[in-house]
Amino acid sequence: MSILVVGSMALDDLALPSGSFKNVLGGSATYFSLAAAPLARCRVVAVVGRDFPAATLRRLRAKGIDLSGVEQAAGRTFHWSGRYPRGFCGRETRFTKLGVFAEFSPVIPEAWRDSRTVFLGNIAPELQAKVLDQVRRPRFSAIDTMNFWIEGEREALDSVVRRVDGVFVNDEEVLQWTGASTVFDGIGQLHRKGPWVVVVKRGEFGAYLSCRGALTFVPAVPVRKVIDPTGAGDAFAGGFLSAVDRAPRLDGAALRGALTTASAVASFAVEGVGADALAHLERRGIEQRRRILKKLVETG
Repeated sequence: MSILVVGSMALDDLALPSGSFKNVLGGSATYFSLAAAPLARCRVVAVVGRDFPAATLRRLRAKGIDLSGVEQAAGRTFHWSGRYPRGFCGRETRFTKLGVFAEFSPVIPEAWRDSRTVFLGNIAPELQAKVLDQVRRPRFSAIDTMNFWIEGEREALDSVVRRVDGVFVNDEEVLQWTGASTVFDGIGQLHRKGPWVVVVKRGEFGAYLSCRGALTFVPAVPVRKVIDPTGAGDAFAGGFLSAVDRAPRLDGAALRGALTTASAVASFAVEGVGADALAHLERRGIEQRRRILKKLVETG
């Protein structure tokens, strides 16, 4: 069992209420794979520059993450800088330097083209389509996206989403993408575009899962102190698909369990700076937080 993940690996500069941090480990593929690693094997396709720390690559491999598909190209690694206000109400992007990621064209190793679970991170729809052209009928495939692609590449994004089983969006994105007046109407419209699974992430307010129109909600794990919310959505997807990959059957019960795992995993991502917050994630901790979530939704 293995998950193929295609996305970015990055070095981030973060201005947080707790301080400023430079060259922090980031990127959608990084957060996803570290989040999934305690439960599933990940195969990563990405590109980094010559400046990407060799020690960091060794640490990722030590977590069981297969980086055979990561190209190290001449140039600088994708570099993003963001600032969060106190209370984490919004986020300001200070700069984005694509570096070698500007020329990224994913090539899936032949031995990985039969991966049974595929996640396409927040990259251009054109690149997501290129990956789908290379894989052989995965049991479950899903994409993440963002407002930039929804606004500027709507037609290409609609073409990609018709080819996958699941889509991850936040509540603002589902409204922007569909033009719906409510999240629930937007979920229905996304289903009509093709995917039978729609996951709507709402941060501290939990998440919705719609499986062919059957709706499930999971709350977020209460976290005493949020340090850095960067990458929490990618970690959520990593937790979800790690549970999907392990499930003997892809039925409603398995997907509801995956939603709980996703919420549990994402709660760890916000408790430290950058993707390193997930470096010590273990299966035991995930199960403890799954139990917390179950207690939160118990009724008398």
